[in-house]
Amino acid sequence: MAIAPVRPKGPHLNALRAFEAAARLGSFTAAAEELSVTPGAVTQHIKSLEAWAEAPLFFRNARGVVLTPLAEELLPGFTAAFDQLGLAVQALRTKAAPGKIKVAALPSIAQLWLPPRLGRLRQAAPEISVSVVAMESPPNLTREPFDLTLFYSAAPLGTDEAEVARDRIFPVCAPEIAARISRLEDLNNETLLHDGAWANDWDMWLNALPGGGSVARGGTVHSLFSVALEEARHGGGVLIAHEALVAPLLDSGELVRPFAEATELPARIVARITPSLHRSAFFDQLRSVLFETG
Repeated sequence: MAIAPVRPKGPHLNALRAFEAAARLGSFTAAAEELSVTPGAVTQHIKSLEAWAEAPLFFRNARGVVLTPLAEELLPGFTAAFDQLGLAVQALRTKAAPGKIKVAALPSIAQLWLPPRLGRLRQAAPEISVSVVAMESPPNLTREPFDLTLFYSAAPLGTDEAEVARDRIFPVCAPEIAARISRLEDLNNETLLHDGAWANDWDMWLNALPGGGSVARGGTVHSLFSVALEEARHGGGVLIAHEALVAPLLDSGELVRPFAEATELPARIVARITPSLHRSAFFDQLRSVLFETG
């Protein structure tokens, strides 16, 4: 009777994922955050992989972890493999549900810039369903289940990216406040509204103007641009606004610009698009509605 030999087992896929993420990010904690597990789970996965390989993959020290020469040599191959797996999963999602698109966007973009365009998209292409997730930093499109991201970026455009809107900043306020502002110095009598994420906006705008140094930079700070914007809309003060985010309120007259001067920043709203969405039958229609100027 033939006896089938026991086949040797390879390492667990989760252990390989933990190694690749920890090695690429240089941190067990960062890897845990990316993989949505605990740092302890990443540690256990790495230990199990090292035991299987019978070789260390990280040097542990008081400041964290450092790759061994073996891990440095192997990392590019693992990264390429998981990137390729991620692209295959993207293709599966797109082909299985071609009309369902998932977008990741900066909260202010998700709240202020995107909704009017989604409304136009529903009218133009009701067969397309768009889900939006607001987050503070761009996800890894190769690994995470998103088709499109919308964030401000000053980096050179990649082959999978498109510029959507330039970033110009200028003060805005309610009409009743604008009526009492005629000179730059009048801002000293008003509450300056600040967004915590864009803490330098007032400095950048004022420093670009003659006499800007005479304006006090104090005021109130808000953790979300949308909150600061609501304060401005309801007469709570003067806010440095990002043009793409306030255009509808300026068009409606709910907010006005007390000064004509604007400062253009290096960043702009950038859309990053997965290859599977690019190849989708819906992409041209999506692009014509979402990425139109204005």
